[in-house]
Amino acid sequence: MSEHSNPELPPLPYDYDALEPHISEQVVTWHHDTHHQSYVDNLTAAEETLAENREGGEFDGSAAAIRDVTHNTGGHYLHTLFWENMHPDGGGEPEGELRDRIEADFGSYEGWKGEFETAAGDASGWALLVYDPVSKQLRNAVVDNHDEGAVWGSHPILSLDVWEHSYYYDYGPDRGSFVDGFFEVIDWNTVAEEYQTCLDHFE
Repeated sequence: MSEHSNPELPPLPYDYDALEPHISEQVVTWHHDTHHQSYVDNLTAAEETLAENREGGEFDGSAAAIRDVTHNTGGHYLHTLFWENMHPDGGGEPEGELRDRIEADFGSYEGWKGEFETAAGDASGWALLVYDPVSKQLRNAVVDNHDEGAVWGSHPILSLDVWEHSYYYDYGPDRGSFVDGFFEVIDWNTVAEEYQTCLDHFE
């Protein structure tokens, strides 16, 4: 049986209360330590089931485990990017090459932002800004349940979690105000770094 390192919950890149008043310490604690941890734990369990089934040559339950890997991998990866995409000194607007690319692919920053906010209002999971290496352009994506609606082969560079656990404690049903708060803490430097990674690999 091949050996794989188990996924781990990455530590937050800032203190739990660092995103206040836009996202409360309580929400960050619950979201990171409980919700995100559950995806890591469930991914580990599913991988262990698949490894045991391969070793024993018995594949009852493998289909469900494969689905669990897909779902929980998406949850783990997108949450990791979500935490990295925010910073207490964030906000403002993108600059440099990323700004130029957003304007080229969406017509203007305002055109991109309006479309992204619409995606965030419609999603049952995530609003993403992704780099599509096939068309070589940035796209907004509505991804439900971590793994439904993704653009195959694309690389997310900005990730916004709009599951209710992300905002209901702070904002109640007012998702729009939560999205506004997210824009106040976006770390455009990390988004630009993810974009540069795409350029290095795909262009």
